[in-house]
Amino acid sequence: MNRRKFINGIMGIGGLGTLGAAVYPVLEYLVPPESAEPNVSSLKIGKFSDFEMNSSKIVKFGRIPVIVVKDEKGMMHALAATCTHLDCIVQYRKDAKQIYCACHNGVYDIKGRNLSGPPPKPLEQYAVKIIDDEIIIKSQKS
Repeated sequence: MNRRKFINGIMGIGGLGTLGAAVYPVLEYLVPPESAEPNVSSLKIGKFSDFEMNSSKIVKFGRIPVIVVKDEKGMMHALAATCTHLDCIVQYRKDAKQIYCACHNGVYDIKGRNLSGPPPKPLEQYAVKIIDDEIIIKSQKS
């Protein structure tokens, strides 16, 4: 092997190393890391006595926002807080006693059923239990 081939080989290896050092961080940035989905089966959200009548609160159930509503009769309702049309966050309107999506004027009743607007299906319901004045919501999925 002559000197020229040896130097060209060393330069080629160095060039590949430099290219790899530049490309690797870009690939690591573009490929998201694997993250485990949190396994949440129930969630305590506060005291029943502290929750006002005809009011709502949005809480995170794992990664899912859930709207919890205490109606004017004192009944608790928990529904997925993302509209079934385009996943906008819904809100409870005290005046109309309905759940409203401001993105495209979708309206749901207190049970999550579609009343008007573009939402194609009702909101997912969550079970609500009150144990020792503590409000606990649970997923109804098996």
